[in-house]
Amino acid sequence: MSKSNQTTDLEREIEETRDRLAHTIDQLLYRSHPKTIVGREVAAIKGHYVDSATGEPRTDNILKTVGGVVGFIALIVVIRKVTS
Repeated sequence: MSKSNQTTDLEREIEETRDRLAHTIDQLLYRSHPKTIVGREVAAIKGHYVDSATGEPRTDNILKTVGGVVGFIALIVVIRKVTS
């Protein structure tokens, strides 16, 4: 292989590596953007309370959350009454 072919191949490899790195950096910037993170978290929470296949609410998860909130509020009320 001649020296000019080796140089051309090396330049092509460097350019391909640069392109891959630029694409990877773009992906990392997109993934770490606050709006993207918030969107992902909102989708995860919605996925917990809504069945993605049918779009129906998951009443078991909703009732667990409501029960936890009501229980916590009841605990706070009882603690306030006992300490008063």
